[in-house]
Amino acid sequence: MKKFILMFVALFAVFTANAQIATENPKFFDNWSLGIGGGVTSPLDFNSTFPVNAGVGLQLTKDITPVLGLQGEGSVLFNDNNFGRWTSTTVKLTNVGINGLINLNNLFNGYNGKPAVFEVRTNTGLGWLHFWNAGGKNELSAKTGLDVLFNIGKTRAITLGVSPAIYWNLSNTGRIKFNKHDAQFALMATLTYHFKCSNGKRYFKTYDIGELNAEIARLNAELDQKPKEVIKEVVVHEAATTAAAPVITYNPVYVFFAQNSYELTEEAKDKLDKIESGLVVEVVGSASIEGTPEYNQQLSEKRAEAVTNYLQARDIDVKTWFGEGAKNEHSGRVAVINTVE
Repeated sequence: MKKFILMFVALFAVFTANAQIATENPKFFDNWSLGIGGGVTSPLDFNSTFPVNAGVGLQLTKDITPVLGLQGEGSVLFNDNNFGRWTSTTVKLTNVGINGLINLNNLFNGYNGKPAVFEVRTNTGLGWLHFWNAGGKNELSAKTGLDVLFNIGKTRAITLGVSPAIYWNLSNTGRIKFNKHDAQFALMATLTYHFKCSNGKRYFKTYDIGELNAEIARLNAELDQKPKEVIKEVVVHEAATTAAAPVITYNPVYVFFAQNSYELTEEAKDKLDKIESGLVVEVVGSASIEGTPEYNQQLSEKRAEAVTNYLQARDIDVKTWFGEGAKNEHSGRVAVINTVE
């Protein structure tokens, strides 16, 4: 009981440490990958290890969260060691399955916004096993295994994997049973390509809630220092027909962006959707100080433009929009929308 309590406390500490990190809600076509692999299998009872069964496989994977995923897998074996169903066909059997994935690194260490170079995940599921003999017998199969993954490159577009696993023939004896005499131990190597997501990366983006809260607090403090009354721009009237300057009221809406990104998050869109139609606004984009002045200026302009395009699509009149780069060390990844009367 004491060990159980200590384990629970440790798990609680892990999740608490990452409570300030929020992961984006991906779109359906985000976080997909395609893998191809090959390897060998041998009877799990090792009574007749050789000749080993050669096999190839194809995997289509969807990561639902940084921890959980689903995988569709198809594999083919070319020998029939220990199957007892000799056939003259080149393909001896095929197995098609749906597997659930659990990323152990992200489960216990948390996800920091980018896949680690080295990861381990569980890979288990059920499938359909078909023997290509004269009778063409079908069986219920299961897979229990581990994937040892090596994510390559700065963008993590390619993953090399080594996967020891056991493939079980559950129904060979006429009833559902895990029997080592009707199972194959497999050792497969896979090469996986990760497709680009809508966020511009090939993996989940994260947002530091603590950093965003600090930015909001800084902006609110800056706002408190501004005059409370309406600030009017002084103009010289050269003629009676000269238009009055716009009046800017300081009731801003803050829209935050991920680092090096000008794409609107769902949270940002929710804020923009709450701006009343018919208003006239000004949009100012900014950037944090990590990049060069030229890059920060371009990024801040793209952020202001992204907000402007979204508001104009809602028939909101954007009087002006511009980027101010990173003015000082307190500048953040934000766009500010001020109402203009």
